[in-house]
Amino acid sequence: MEVECRLFGPFREDAGVADVVRETDAETVGDLLRELEREYPALAGRLVDEEAATTAGSTVVTKAKKNVRHLDGLDTPLADGDVIRLVPSVYGG
Repeated sequence: MEVECRLFGPFREDAGVADVVRETDAETVGDLLRELEREYPALAGRLVDEEAATTAGSTVVTKAKKNVRHLDGLDTPLADGDVIRLVPSVYGG
């Protein structure tokens, strides 16, 4: 499936890109975030808090403009064409 990720603020700066459109086998938002952390090492540990099994810190991740913490958290399922936004806590998370 194809998913678009939009990165804001320091995430954008650290990854060196604002938008990432990617083919992925990820089934959930958590799977996708872990893929992004592997692909962009500067984001490692800043998207997913493995210990708490949620998004890291106050990072806001949205799918269809809804915070995934209000959906199924990292287990929020992905679908073809989804737009995922990643907003660091310093930008209103």
